[in-house]
Parts: sequence; structure tokens; C-alpha cells
Amino acid sequence: MDDLALAAELVRDAGELAARMLREGLTVRHKTSVSDVVSAADHAAEDLVVARLHEERPDDGIVGEEGTSEKGSGRTWFVDPVDGTYNFLSGVPLWCSAIALDDQLGAIYHQAAGELWTGGPEFPTTRNGEQLPRPADRPLDEVSIATYLHPTTLPDETLREPLLRVVGGAATVRMLGSGSIELAYVAAGRLGASLQSNSLPWDWLPGAALVRGAGGAAEVVEVGGHRWHIAGGRTVVAQIAELLAG
Repeated sequence: MDDLALAAELVRDAGELAARMLREGLTVRHKTSVSDVVSAADHAAEDLVVARLHEERPDDGIVGEEGTSEKGSGRTWFVDPVDGTYNFLSGVPLWCSAIALDDQLGAIYHQAAGELWTGGPEFPTTRNGEQLPRPADRPLDEVSIATYLHPTTLPDETLREPLLRVVGGAATVRMLGSGSIELAYVAAGRLGASLQSNSLPWDWLPGAALVRGAGGAAEVVEVGGHRWHIAGGRTVVAQIAELLAG
């Protein structure tokens, strides 16, 4: 099985396992805040992916949101077993399972919608096996932008002010609660752009690969000591980077 097919199978199996466990009932604990939660499904889905990677790609490294950290011979898989856990546990059907192989390819499974996304810079992005058309390359004032800023970080002007400069120029703003779904939607043209600060690799790499595979841009720029992760058409990504810099 090639890497892209393996990634697709892993996220589908992880997502179906998590959905089944949710239906059957879950134990939940909080990590850093009331909104930062983790369930037994997160751990079980990550364990499933890790065990399969041990079998199929024993020489590769693995990094998972729920604690897996294994060095390999050069390649690394990044695993988010349930992206959008707060949504997942709240009955909001905007959560997914996501995986990336470095920045080479990504796969995202949105179980509630039955949508399996795969792609990367060298792999045209597909949804359920059908190649996506190239998204329209439109300016910021003509598109929706997905973003998020945690309430505890609102007083931090080094985050708040650059973000306000950007969203003030967008047609509208959406907050979905799952970074990987946002990026898949950008790849599909459902959203015009995504902007997140200080994303972790499992939140960024799977979806960024899809955006690049669809012909869009996915860039990371540093402004005010923060890493800003920007995805969308090339025009809007350049505009956002300029606005962030002030």
C-alpha cells in the first residue's frame, strides 16, 4: 500500500472507531482548560493509527496529539485522532481524524459528513476519490476567512491586533472549531482562507497538504513573536501576510 492510500485508510478507521465509541459512551477529562478536553476515543484512535504504522512503516517516526513521540529514520507521521474534540463531545458534527506525512501528504476524514480528503504537493487533492477543481483566486474582501483566538489570549495585543487587521478586511468570518476541517474546506473552495496562530503540526500539516494539492498556498509567517499559519489562494495569502505585518 502506498503512503497516500495508507493515510486514507488510517484516518477512516480512526474516525469510525471514535464515532462508535461516542455512540457507546465515553469517559472525558480536561487538559488545560474547560474547553481543552480529551476522551477515551482520542486515545483509542491514536493507538489504532500508531499500531498500524508500526506494522506498515516500522522505520518511520510518529508524533501524535495524545502523546505519541517516536523518532524514525527520517520520515515522520503526524496524527490528530480527533480534531475538534470539544465539538465531538458536544454533539457538534464538525470534527475529524487527520494525519500527515511530514509536509508531503495529508488525509482528513470528516466522519459525520462521510468525506475523505487526501492530497499533497505532489498529489492532486481529492474528496471521496474525485479530484477537486482549483479554487478561485480571489482577494480578501471577497472571501470568508476561518480563524480562532482563545478567550484567554484576547488581552494579548501581539495576537489580537494582527488578527483584527486581517478579519476587518474579509467578507465574513467563520469559526468551526476544527482546524483540519477548515483547511479541507479551503482546499474545496467552501471557505476562502484560514488563519491560525501558533498551530501545532498535527493541526496544520494534514490540511496544508490538501490546500497545496488543490493548487492553493499554505504559508507560515512570523509576526510579533508568533507563527501565523495562512492558507488560501495565492492572492489572499499574500494579502493576509501583508496585513499581519502591519
